[in-house]
Amino acid sequence: MLGERPTAGAAAAGAAVSAADLVVTARHGFTALDDEVRPLAVGIAGDRIAWTGDPAEVGDAAHPVAAAARRADYGDAFLMPGFHDAHLHFFHSALYASPLADQFLGASEQDCVDRLAPLAARRPAGSWLLAQGWREYRWNPPVMPTRASLDAAYPDRPVALYSGDAHTLWLNGRALERLGITEASEAPAGGSYDRDAEGRLTGIVREAAAMELMPRIVGEFTADELLDAYRAFQATLNAQGVTAVCDMALMAGPGLDFVRDDLFAALEEAGELTLRVSLFPTLLADGSRLAGLQERLDGPLVRAQGYKQFFDGVSSQHTAWLHDPYANARFPGDCGRPTVDPQVMGELVQKAAAEGQGVRIHAIGDEAIHRALDLYEAAGIGRSRAGASDAGVAGAADAPGAAPRPAPVFTLEHLENFQPADIARLARLGVAASVQPRHMTLDPGGPERDLGPARVPYMWPLRQLLDAGAVLAFGTDSPVTPTDPLAAVYTAVTRKDADTRAPEGGWLPAEALTVPEALRAYTAGSARAAGRGADLGALAPGMLADLVVLDRDLTAVDSEAIPDARVLATYVGGRRVYAADE
Repeated sequence: MLGERPTAGAAAAGAAVSAADLVVTARHGFTALDDEVRPLAVGIAGDRIAWTGDPAEVGDAAHPVAAAARRADYGDAFLMPGFHDAHLHFFHSALYASPLADQFLGASEQDCVDRLAPLAARRPAGSWLLAQGWREYRWNPPVMPTRASLDAAYPDRPVALYSGDAHTLWLNGRALERLGITEASEAPAGGSYDRDAEGRLTGIVREAAAMELMPRIVGEFTADELLDAYRAFQATLNAQGVTAVCDMALMAGPGLDFVRDDLFAALEEAGELTLRVSLFPTLLADGSRLAGLQERLDGPLVRAQGYKQFFDGVSSQHTAWLHDPYANARFPGDCGRPTVDPQVMGELVQKAAAEGQGVRIHAIGDEAIHRALDLYEAAGIGRSRAGASDAGVAGAADAPGAAPRPAPVFTLEHLENFQPADIARLARLGVAASVQPRHMTLDPGGPERDLGPARVPYMWPLRQLLDAGAVLAFGTDSPVTPTDPLAAVYTAVTRKDADTRAPEGGWLPAEALTVPEALRAYTAGSARAAGRGADLGALAPGMLADLVVLDRDLTAVDSEAIPDARVLATYVGGRRVYAADE
């Protein structure tokens, strides 16, 4: 089970059944309300589901159809709710997929430098060269790069290569100069500048220091260029069956979160937005940004649903916060560290909870997870959620007489490495586990190398989380992993990488999910994490009519065939936004 199952939609309770103006049918339907796959008809009136039933029932008293209704019969295909990416970074994903920048892992430091040549040729002279994706631990040899290789190729042009985990920048000398970073510069709190044995800058900038620089690096791109990138990226998502996303803050300071509500608003105003977007700006002491977004954005497509904040970094760079030192410690007491002081984070969480706002905390290491749960518990999260549902309880900030606002949702993001008792505690507190399945295959052998065999059984423990009653929400952390939801479902079901199909038998296969469980995590679970579980994530009366049609029944095929499934059509609010035959 997925913790608490989605409801049939608050809007349908006690309401007369509307006649459908669009009927979508298929011989294999998955509603996300249970594990069953059955012949399914979905009647849509306006942008919501009016009724569901067996195709043979279409047109009877319980399943009325308007005289001029359109029919879309997909025959032997598989009909299910649209995929909902619970955690991605839209700005960076769109940017690196566009002609404005590039994206590659590279085989070595020099290979990455060489791969910049096409970008340098198409971008204006003197402009930034920006790319993302390098991971030094996947190179041969696995060594951290330096500015020297970039300086040799581009001595007069600023270059910024963002790491694959989006926590580290690799800069050349001209970039450091343009950004005003000198040998005397000190990194901001929560970040660092790497230096060599002689104390000189290497060009590697980590965590908060990297995040602080990114807005200045991408500042040269125009709004029109970025809108083109957003259009292309949402088209890619629709073609992959994605109907909704959570756009998560990627930065830690004011004005640095890259949650670009202005670009989404421009697309929506032009009638070009074909996704539902939940915005999660940075959690700060000043909550005016979220309040302003919620005041302006109250339509069905774009909403601001809560806050996001970072509590630690990533395991591969030893910046994830652990209780015990890394197995391959680089110095005594090498446990990583929090990126925000725990007392400060506690005050921020308390303030958000008092305002009736949800919070989503990046917590990868076991100590970050443990302390974040402590902070949630101290803020009364488990108590405040008792009896609450996504249909809503009035929040503290609701005005007298206003419609109840949905209960705030609290999540932890990424959750790679647990202290064992915290698995059940997370479920008991009602904290959603927002997980990106493909993270587990990014660094083969990395968990054993960095954390050691004793901690490995508690890494990405998806089966343990579900069995404890936790709500799982799936996403990709794009651009950290690709946005294809079928690849992520495959990894959750097989514990193998969707590209290499390794390791044989799966990594920690006892933690694998069933296909229905994985699909529910990617639909109903993600909607819950976004605070939109009353409207999204299931095919049921009253829900928004977001659905996808695939060419095969994912629950019936061999798991190795899951990544090969093809999206035939994607609907958002009853509007077909993608069709494979067009």
